[in-house]
Amino acid sequence: MNSNYNLKAVLKETGIKADVLRAWERRYGLPIPDRSSGGHRLYSDHDIQVIKWLLARQKDGFSISNAVEMWKKKSEKGDDSTVESSVQMGTESHHDQPVMHAGLSTVEFAGIDDLRSEWINACINFREQLSDNVLNQAFAIYPIEAVCTEVIQRGISEIGTLWYENRINIHQEHFASALATRRLETLIFSCPAPTRNETIIIGCPAGEWHTITQLLMALLLRRRGFNVVYLGANVPSQQFINTLQIVKANIVILAAQQLKTAISLQQSAKMITEYGVNVAFGGRIFGLHPDLPEKIQGYFLGNSLNSAIEIIENIAVTNYKPFKAFDNSEEYKNTIYIYSKHRPFIEAILDQRLADNETNKNMFPDAHVYFGDNIVAALTLGDIEYMNPEMDWLKTLLLLNQKQGHLVTQYLKMYSEVIDQHLGNRAIPISRWLERQVRGISVDANHLSTQ
Repeated sequence: MNSNYNLKAVLKETGIKADVLRAWERRYGLPIPDRSSGGHRLYSDHDIQVIKWLLARQKDGFSISNAVEMWKKKSEKGDDSTVESSVQMGTESHHDQPVMHAGLSTVEFAGIDDLRSEWINACINFREQLSDNVLNQAFAIYPIEAVCTEVIQRGISEIGTLWYENRINIHQEHFASALATRRLETLIFSCPAPTRNETIIIGCPAGEWHTITQLLMALLLRRRGFNVVYLGANVPSQQFINTLQIVKANIVILAAQQLKTAISLQQSAKMITEYGVNVAFGGRIFGLHPDLPEKIQGYFLGNSLNSAIEIIENIAVTNYKPFKAFDNSEEYKNTIYIYSKHRPFIEAILDQRLADNETNKNMFPDAHVYFGDNIVAALTLGDIEYMNPEMDWLKTLLLLNQKQGHLVTQYLKMYSEVIDQHLGNRAIPISRWLERQVRGISVDANHLSTQ
């Protein structure tokens, strides 16, 4: 194996920094260059491929110590000849990835997708100890940030999808959320004391009980040295000013996952920015509606937790920036007033009609609350079409259970009829939206009946 490359050539070819390469050689014995007669390092083609392979594993999320151990295991098996091909591909194929089974006593390296699948499986089977073991193995292989985002956050999201698709029950979803919350709180508690002067308040607006994203945010920011005050779920907007008078915060971070809690976030953001403190916000609902962030006073953090952290870093050193408040249309303002005033009467009529049919009257215990709150939210945020994704669960229900889908259609028709009869032209945005929904679900039902 000829050694033909000096240090400068290797740095140019691989993009690695000289001090990093020297640290690898000193700490891990990789690569192992020859020496010229004058004592200068000389590297071979193989050395360069090893460096590229290690850099690729770091890009995949492995720590350098784990990447080195992976390479050594491959070398012990006589498998290091695959290094060059895997570098050229950018990553190893799935079949080349060592797979970890959570029940094994000996930890082998696993792809992060495999770990997430193992963790999800443990959670939905109520296997607490196994779920902890999977996370312990994940943290032993990957950086904390990678495990938190790729295993815990994405895992909870996938579990939520399973519940939404009626493939698991609400107890399984709650169990998984409780395990994730416990682990994140433990990690936050173990963070070192703040090393920076900036203080960040993190919380969920009134009515928002989903805290995983905010816990993740608190953990990642504490690991960057920020002083983080975590307020948790369901934070009343009226008390924010009192808190800001006690905590001299540089930024307040809020997250809303639902349409109806986006209103609470909007109100809190307005109050906080008028007080003179920067607001940053995000959450599931803003990913569903790309124009919704324009209705909020503050900095939108995007749809990626990692990019959100970088945005917060920039805001932390930015002077307070005022934002223009959203001004709703007169038509929507009038519709909100009329609908809110007559909503109890509308719901009473619906209850009476539902009571006439024993099959129908209990089909949606929370239907009135769901419809009413989300209709008001969509109107307040300036677009009744924001309700559309909130109806997806009804269409999913229709596909899973034709009978239930028929009841959904009945309920929507009944709601539409009551709105038309008692509000008429005074609630046109609502009545037109309901008509479109009834037509759409009826089309789905007809299509399903022909399958």
